[in-house]
Amino acid sequence: MSSTLQQLRVSDNKRFLMQADGTPFFWLGDTAWELFHRLSREDADEYLKGRAEQKFNVVQIVALAEFEGLTVDNVYGRRPLKQNAEGHYDPTLPDLDGDDNYWSHVDYVVDRAAEYGIYVAFLPTWGDKYNVAWGKGPAIFNGDNARVYGQWLGERYKDRSNIIWVLGGDRPLQTIEHFEVNNSLAAGLREGDGGRNLITFHPSGDSSSSRHLHDASWLDFNMIQSGHHELIRVNYRHVKADYDKLPVKPTFDAEPCYEDHPINFKAVNGYFDQADVRIGAYYAVFSGGFGHTYGHHSIWSMTTKPEPYFIMNWRQALHRPGAQQMQHVRGLIESVSFFDRVPDQSLIAENYEGANYMVATRGEDYGFIYSPNGLPFRAALGILGGSRIEASWFDPRTGEYSAIGEYDNSGEVTFTPPISGRGNDWVLVLKTVK
Repeated sequence: MSSTLQQLRVSDNKRFLMQADGTPFFWLGDTAWELFHRLSREDADEYLKGRAEQKFNVVQIVALAEFEGLTVDNVYGRRPLKQNAEGHYDPTLPDLDGDDNYWSHVDYVVDRAAEYGIYVAFLPTWGDKYNVAWGKGPAIFNGDNARVYGQWLGERYKDRSNIIWVLGGDRPLQTIEHFEVNNSLAAGLREGDGGRNLITFHPSGDSSSSRHLHDASWLDFNMIQSGHHELIRVNYRHVKADYDKLPVKPTFDAEPCYEDHPINFKAVNGYFDQADVRIGAYYAVFSGGFGHTYGHHSIWSMTTKPEPYFIMNWRQALHRPGAQQMQHVRGLIESVSFFDRVPDQSLIAENYEGANYMVATRGEDYGFIYSPNGLPFRAALGILGGSRIEASWFDPRTGEYSAIGEYDNSGEVTFTPPISGRGNDWVLVLKTVK
């Protein structure tokens, strides 16, 4: 089966993704790592339908999942791999027995996602299957079997145009063999699908794929995991560092702090909330990200039995406020010219530090300044074209605009958001008066 979605490719200026016909593509992703492993077809359909209604267009899912994805059955009593003569799970032996095997379930999810207009950021394996580091593994990959597995996957899904390959899986590259596994897996995927689908790499926390792999010929764009450690978001630093690298490659934050995730992994610290995930999104996108991925702690894990570390079931989590609000950042970016957008901090005449740090982005005839806590600030005019500028406030919670007025396009102007304080973030929208 081939999906009706267009293949994705890197834009001509190497900063963004776009569809095959040149249409801009803003990646609004959700993190659903355990979907293949833990959900039934009916549950997967409910999840995908819900996320499509919230304007998500990418979901990130793992084939050989973190939560004992090799040794614990999916909901249909099936596992992805057979064991070899030595009794080890073998990537060269996918279990394809019968019509209801693990991979036919994966096929169903990928195809159903396409019907909902959703691309699948498809991880062939979680990183603990080549570098246990933490978790349960087992480590089963080497350079040789990784290439065979990659080639098989690439061939199997070469006609699904809604696939984006994601190597890595939250484990560091620490040995030559770790690099060999990923390079071989990438080579196998390219051989199998003929290079049809983009490839990236999901790194461990507080890191980017660019750290070790920026110059890898197979790495089409960079992926950041800014992570779940610090309460004050600084993911704009990761994005800027990637944005400034040569050769130019697109970048974005594919794992910022998850909504309702324990701060620094400890429930006693409390949990990241809707304000935190909004800040992560606008910080990353305005700093040069071509898109953004949202995550919820109980969605990626597909939790059914809440406890203090995973505080609700996945169905409840589908409707959390941060998830509902992510569509507004996509709507804002898609409302203006796309491929000319650049990060530009010079729009901010004087910035704050720490939790109040602001970020700005612009195109030829518009500019956006994000204030995470709604404090008054001075904007530097005269950077955009035209003699007059029209200003308005954009509310990241609702996606609504409220007009401020027109200004001469010169000098500095102080803007005071409608309300300030934690959870009262705003975007100043500046547009050239035509």
